[in-house]
Formats: sequence, C-alpha cells, structure tokens
Amino acid sequence: MYLHKQIDSIKATEQKAGKGVSMKMLLSAEESPNFAMRNFIIDAGGYMPLHTNSVEHEQYVLSGCAIVQVGEKTFEANAGDILLIPAGISHSYKTLGENPYSFLCLVPKGEDCITIID
Repeated sequence: MYLHKQIDSIKATEQKAGKGVSMKMLLSAEESPNFAMRNFIIDAGGYMPLHTNSVEHEQYVLSGCAIVQVGEKTFEANAGDILLIPAGISHSYKTLGENPYSFLCLVPKGEDCITIID
C-alpha cells in the first residue's frame, strides 16, 4: 500500500508546550508501519522547553535557525542540518532571527511519552 499527500493540505495543530509551536502529522503511526513523520514549526521568537521523549527522534531542518540544547551540548541548527536525539535525552529549541524554525521529525512507532523538565 502507498500513500500520497500534499503538506499544504495538512492542518497544523498548536502544541501545548512552549511558545509558538505547531505540528503537522505528515504520516501517523496508523498510516506507516514503522515510523511517524511530523513537521514541527516554531515561530520567530518561539521556543520548546527542555524536555525528554521516550522514543528517539530523527530530525531534518527544513528552514530557519535555532539554538538547540541536547543533553549538556548547545549548538546552532540551520536548514540542511540533521539531528539524532536519543530516547530519554533532554533537549530544547529556541528560534533565532526573524524566520520560523521548521523541521521534519521521524519517530519509531509506539507511544512517545513527553516529560517537560523546565
């Protein structure tokens, strides 16, 4: 079975954690046998607080720039960057500049429990 969608046809849902964060569910766990694919958008001036997830995250930055903290490391992530965030490792995002920070996020199928640290 295959599936074909247009990203512009998928509604973004506001996320409770952080400020200016929304998410488009591109491929849900029900639609894909192994992974879910999401598109997170953090508005300029927005952030996602330090948190952990129970599953790993594979990410590809589509646009924008953000300060990303993963564990004890902090770095600037830009369009074209690829990130792997292991399960249980704390991480956060804070946009830089005047453009939204947008990234694809793949997670393995299964429950993704999120714990906010701050």
